[in-house]
Amino acid sequence: MPADNLTRVEASERSSLVSTQSYRVELDLTTGPEVFRSTSTVTFTATPGASTFIDAITRDVHAVTLNGVELDPAEVADGIRIQLPNLAAENELTVVADHEYTNTGEGLHRFVDPVDGEVYLYSQFEVPDSRRVFAVFEQPDLKATFTFTVRAPKHWKVVSNGVTPEPTVEGDSAVFAFPETQRISSYITAIVAGPYQSVHSELTSSDGRTIPLGIYARASLFEYLDADYIFDITRKGFAYFESKFDVPYPFEKYDQLFVPEFNAGAMENAGCVTFTEVYVFRSKVTDAVKERRVVTILHELAHMWFGDLVTMKWWNDLWLNESFAEWASTIATAEATEWTEAWTTFQAMEKSWAYKQDQLPSTHPIVADIRDLEDVQVNFDGITYAKGGSVLKQLVAWVGEEDFFAGVSNYFKKHSWGNTELVDLLRELEATSGRELTEWSAKWLETAGVNTLRPELEVDDNGVITSFAVLQSAHPDYPTIRPHRMAIGFYDLHDGALVRTHRHELDVDGERTEVAEFVGMARPALILLNDDDLAYAKIRLDNASLETAIAHLKAIESPLARAIVWGAAWDATRDGETAPRDYVRLVLNNIASETESTTIRTTLMQLAQVARTYVEPSTRDETVVAVADGLWQLAAEAEPGSDAQFQFVQYFANMAATPAHVATLSGLRDGTITLPGLEVDTDLDWLLIEGLALNGAIGTSEIDAALEKDNTSNGQQAAARARAALPGADAKRAVFDQLVNDDSVPNAIVRMTTVGFQHANGPTGFAELVDPYFESLVSVWESRSYKMAEYLILGLYPAPLANENLIVKTRAWLEANADQPAALRRMVSENLAGVERAVAAQRRDARA
Repeated sequence: MPADNLTRVEASERSSLVSTQSYRVELDLTTGPEVFRSTSTVTFTATPGASTFIDAITRDVHAVTLNGVELDPAEVADGIRIQLPNLAAENELTVVADHEYTNTGEGLHRFVDPVDGEVYLYSQFEVPDSRRVFAVFEQPDLKATFTFTVRAPKHWKVVSNGVTPEPTVEGDSAVFAFPETQRISSYITAIVAGPYQSVHSELTSSDGRTIPLGIYARASLFEYLDADYIFDITRKGFAYFESKFDVPYPFEKYDQLFVPEFNAGAMENAGCVTFTEVYVFRSKVTDAVKERRVVTILHELAHMWFGDLVTMKWWNDLWLNESFAEWASTIATAEATEWTEAWTTFQAMEKSWAYKQDQLPSTHPIVADIRDLEDVQVNFDGITYAKGGSVLKQLVAWVGEEDFFAGVSNYFKKHSWGNTELVDLLRELEATSGRELTEWSAKWLETAGVNTLRPELEVDDNGVITSFAVLQSAHPDYPTIRPHRMAIGFYDLHDGALVRTHRHELDVDGERTEVAEFVGMARPALILLNDDDLAYAKIRLDNASLETAIAHLKAIESPLARAIVWGAAWDATRDGETAPRDYVRLVLNNIASETESTTIRTTLMQLAQVARTYVEPSTRDETVVAVADGLWQLAAEAEPGSDAQFQFVQYFANMAATPAHVATLSGLRDGTITLPGLEVDTDLDWLLIEGLALNGAIGTSEIDAALEKDNTSNGQQAAARARAALPGADAKRAVFDQLVNDDSVPNAIVRMTTVGFQHANGPTGFAELVDPYFESLVSVWESRSYKMAEYLILGLYPAPLANENLIVKTRAWLEANADQPAALRRMVSENLAGVERAVAAQRRDARA
């Protein structure tokens, strides 16, 4: 990465000297395909006589004027920062510069639609990238008002944080003069421009204002945009959050824009939310993806209050923004939309992610020590989002939902348009709930690691419980024993269904918690700790309950209870307590009756990982074949046209490994093999093509022919995946060399290429890449933007090898490169942890 870091110390020193008032930003987007002209006028107060700097990543700085004095750009600007000497009490700074468009999804991203040749732009500024578009004090606590004026081609639309004005046409250009924003942080400002098509509506806020609504997409995708449904979810979210927060929506309008080559799921720009185009469905998608879109829509809407109206002071409280939005969007989805099992989805996907992240060597407290921008970049992780959301759910159970919402409401009212720290929220929650939260915060937010809970019980000869306790343990490296608010469920078989017959909610604390309430009760068939998933902890089943679960998992009536059992089985497999081959049997024997799409999706993803890297290597090939055979059988037996059938076909294509599988994929493509209710549409066809490529059954010419029929952005990304999935050392080396040596490839193609690169049923072709990978790491880190470096460092790691040699080589690189940046070393250490866990699982499988 270039030398564009900013430390917390520097930010703190700057905010002690400077207080920002306003930005006036003029952008000229008509100056060519490489750069745009940006004129920034900033008003701010400062300690008289002090010196500081403003951030501006530029190609050329043409003029710097501070308080009417022209400064020499050659002396004060280095392309990343502009030095500001001898400040006055009241200051006005104007910077005129050329900034570069990017193809990395950072700053102002420029995309050319292959369908019609039109140019589309969008900004992505979180964490530190508004400085790629205008001169700015790039830190969240230096809030200001922003006034954008944008010149663009006259057939374009331009959208920003304020209500879009009527443009003034000047020849072939149009000038959009946006109104001044409220005081907000620079990272949630936005510019989206291009010939986007849009549809509009409105709603009435709780304070009686009319809030204009807009939904935007590229012209070539617009026909697939289900705007009415998105408006409906948005209205439900507004009603839910305004009611629960007791604070009206804080901005003047709400636009949602689906933009190309987006790195994340979405971004909470104030009143101008950007989403990945994955959420524009041109082909059939799983219910899991449909539900995830709803959660994402509500996640970004929750940010309008938590993050945008009230913002963290520094990035160590990034978790609070994201965790709150995760929790709030899930409860809103469950209570205000048709996706009533959203907490099951949260358990199946988010908590699985959190538990995985929390057992990596890079785990960290939820309140992380963010020393600089590189630290915050790598902390967009499962701790910040999923563990934080899980712990907030635990906190809600701890203080009570009504008191929690009351405290949050008071927090918004007290700190509107300001910056806060964690203590400000906890103070309000203590006031409304009466709970003392200092100790809770210390144990849950300021320590790392996940606890494991197990039941311990004794029964007499009549099956009556004589003692019952919950045992809590912690990893020796992270020994904190925490308080948990949780429920314990008793389940018994009734008419073929495993149903809950008793539920007890309690506080679990310490290494042993006695549960006297169960003494004297009949032992049920299944005892489920953390029923209803209130707590954040891994759970284990006692032996009798495990036997019941294996035999009757499909008969468990509650989707959430099933998800908890699925999760417990997966955790035990990852931790080496259960043989991977047993997990394979468990999934293939029980997944057919699962009703929840995300549970199916997550479980099949884990099944593929187990078959490819967790089973004992001598059984890998036969296991992959057995899994693919099983998936095809499940697809054939599934309800025609069902979500389950669709997912089984998708994962069959992903796991295909034999000539018979190849023949089935080919038959599905040409129509000689059919399944009732299954349509092979454009995107499913690409998955079938990738399965054929995985087996070397087609080559680049066939992939290119398919791309000619679907020469769209989606098609280009799918073709890149398929090409990268071609097997063999030469094919994998060609992919590796292209990505490492060519920095012109756009972010979406890089990302999809690495997905295809990793798509392999075995280790063939990867051993030759171990040394080249480690030789490239430092140059990749130093020459690429953060996101592009992340894609390459994680995506080109030869993980399919999953062997001792890769462990040795990775450890050797870490030992030899102790002085490399912490963010780079963290990525490599996470790669290593995945392989170490796979090798340990292989040893456990061999013992079976």
